[in-house]
Amino acid sequence: MLCKNLLRRKGNKREMTKLPQANKALGQHFLVDKKVISKITEDFKEEAQAILEIGPGPGILTESLSLHELPFHVIDKDERFPEYLEKFVAKENIHICDALEWNLEEGFAEWGWQDKDIWLVSNLPYNVSTPLLIAFLKAPSIKYMTLMFQREVADKVFAIDTRKGKAMNSLMALSQTYFETSLLCKVPPGAFSPPPKVDSAVLSFMRKENPVIALEDFLAFEKFLRHLFQFKRKQMGKILKGSFTQEAIQVACEKNGLAPSLRAEALDLNQIQNLYLSLKEASK
Repeated sequence: MLCKNLLRRKGNKREMTKLPQANKALGQHFLVDKKVISKITEDFKEEAQAILEIGPGPGILTESLSLHELPFHVIDKDERFPEYLEKFVAKENIHICDALEWNLEEGFAEWGWQDKDIWLVSNLPYNVSTPLLIAFLKAPSIKYMTLMFQREVADKVFAIDTRKGKAMNSLMALSQTYFETSLLCKVPPGAFSPPPKVDSAVLSFMRKENPVIALEDFLAFEKFLRHLFQFKRKQMGKILKGSFTQEAIQVACEKNGLAPSLRAEALDLNQIQNLYLSLKEASK
């Protein structure tokens, strides 16, 4: 097994009369707002052929997701929760482990989900939301995602308040290269128990069938983005000198009508994608 199933019982099942105490070290905040719960759990119910929930906690979203009667697995790091989750998910489908250490594609193959359109649902722990998102983005079997983020992180993935404008960044460029992304809803602190000190937002993701940057290039493109936006206010040409020849930079910029003096945050998604492809070609 890639990750252990917790099949033992800690005594008899008990009714979930109250939420367990949230584990601050794991960034736990339990969603209790019924309207938000409904929006999340209804998001891709018509399109999905299987559901993976990461970080289900005591089963707040799990209960509604189980009603869709689709193949369903859950992954959680906290060993307290199987007694809650077994009401909604088969014991053998409850996996207790760190999702960051879980190989998603191997898991899908083990479950016989290779040909299914998988919907991933998660109220992401605030302290590991970015590395988890990156792991999800590069798993080709995941077709749909409904993810809760801290508002600050959600803003880096999707421009929520367009009135303020939004400079491009590496996480936004990476996620929107591979997924169509939209805002499902904003979530205030009072929607959780215990309430976090920050606002949250739920984003909806649908994988692009033919992304401009092939998924095989994911790691190279991610590395390019990290480098490009590491000093986003510096001139792009100076930043790129660390990874590409002056000739390759000049050829790529001229091909795309970009001045090397531009700052990375001034580029839009298409310009970033085309610049990467041109630099890749010019460096052969």
